[in-house]
Amino acid sequence: MITLRVVVDQMSSPVPGGIGRYTEELTRALIATAPVDCEVEGIVSASSAEQYAALEAALPGLAGLHRTTLPRRELAAAWQLGIAGSSGSGMIHAPGLLAPLRKHDIVADGTQMAVTVHDVLAWTHPEALTTTTVAWTKAMLKRARKHADAVVVPSHAVANQLTEIVDLGDRIRVIGGAVGSRFRLPSNSSAAETVASALALPHEYIVTVGTLEPRKGVSALITALGLPGAPDLPLIVVGPDSWGELELSSVADEAGLPPGRVRSMIGLTDEQLAVVIDRAAVLVFPSLEEGFALPIIQAFHLGTPVIHSDAPALVEAGGEAGIVVEREDAAGYPERLAEALTRLLGDRALATRLGIVGSDRSRAFSWRDSAERVWQLHADL
Repeated sequence: MITLRVVVDQMSSPVPGGIGRYTEELTRALIATAPVDCEVEGIVSASSAEQYAALEAALPGLAGLHRTTLPRRELAAAWQLGIAGSSGSGMIHAPGLLAPLRKHDIVADGTQMAVTVHDVLAWTHPEALTTTTVAWTKAMLKRARKHADAVVVPSHAVANQLTEIVDLGDRIRVIGGAVGSRFRLPSNSSAAETVASALALPHEYIVTVGTLEPRKGVSALITALGLPGAPDLPLIVVGPDSWGELELSSVADEAGLPPGRVRSMIGLTDEQLAVVIDRAAVLVFPSLEEGFALPIIQAFHLGTPVIHSDAPALVEAGGEAGIVVEREDAAGYPERLAEALTRLLGDRALATRLGIVGSDRSRAFSWRDSAERVWQLHADL
């Protein structure tokens, strides 16, 4: 029996985040697509019995859990120093840079290691991360350059950026993600109406996903809504209402928008998020840089029209299914966003066409396809 060992530790983190969700979806798909005589095992840091049980419940069909002797924080430090122990042997796939990277020989001991780099923010936008995260990310990429047999990235955009940062030769593989398995609308219209009512969703509104971190472009979108002639619709921001000392209410006030015009939503379930995006007149994703474009793909999945920036990863994911707005000339960015909104919201035929094209585009992303490509990657190694 051939065993693929996946580092699933991020799933049991206090804040799993995007990598935790990615890990869960990919691992489930790897279990479902395992070739004959192959199985999937998880690698996890020393945790409680309850956490182990939760992991096994979330990943039905998992062959077992390899439990390290170190808790998460100590494990990350040990792996950064190359202290891997028994975790560093076999066929290993890491859905992030947390991996037992060490010197090994595929032919001699059968060990092979693939890690995943979701973005290069530690180099391009270090202010978006903690100094500890930046240092750890850079250190682990150095280890990956020395010891990883393959480095998976979610888009060609990240592949190109990574090539400029470190020489990985031909080890980079582009394997994207997809919409989460729990991201779906309620089973019937009545249930959807109940969710919408509980969230107090407006009859018509614009939705965006992000924070007030400058890279996300949410401030530019709010500014756009305050420009003369801009659409007079409320904006729902799926994300926190503040970033550092900045608050949505103050940014909206500076843009000349009345109180309540911009509203934050946090802690949404996947079903609630699906309803919010589905009922929006348009999803705007003005981010200046991303590694992957999940909010865009979620909107495509639901047939919601999309406006997004010309960040390479967003253009790559969007194809021609959304309206693209140039990021350059930051001073003029809000005006271009307002123009795109006015164009889309004033042309029902265009909105309908984009919804149909986006729905078709969403089929290009599936966890099953991603998992099969991961299995093929390890078979090639």
